[in-house]
Amino acid sequence: MGQAREVMDRLTTAMDEKDKETLARCYAANAVADTPDEGELTGRDAITNYLFHFWESMPDVRYEHGDSYEAGNVAVDEGFVIGTNTGPLSLPTGETIPATGKQVRVRSCDIARVEGGEITSHHFYFDQVEFLGQLGLMRELTSH
Repeated sequence: MGQAREVMDRLTTAMDEKDKETLARCYAANAVADTPDEGELTGRDAITNYLFHFWESMPDVRYEHGDSYEAGNVAVDEGFVIGTNTGPLSLPTGETIPATGKQVRVRSCDIARVEGGEITSHHFYFDQVEFLGQLGLMRELTSH
């Protein structure tokens, strides 16, 4: 196992254990993340805050591993994000939606580039339509 895989596994464990300090230390201070809902995030704090919002809206959120890959300094994880929406959900528009109480299981893929033992670039991929649909929010959002 190389450094990229070790850091990505540490990040996943920190997410599962809700360990904010370890999670933050996985990212370089100037890391950049690309997300399907928020777009580009720059800096350790912005990225970790983005992930913390998932904990707030789905305190039981967890990652179900599918496949894991490593090529040089890049680690890739495919799997499912699973959780129950019991807290308010913040949308990129700034709007906050009350908890739906519904469980989601959304396919996800993460690609992280690691340099010097820290993630410098992280691409998050998940289907927003699937996510919002499982929460029962698609019709509500399109009727605005």
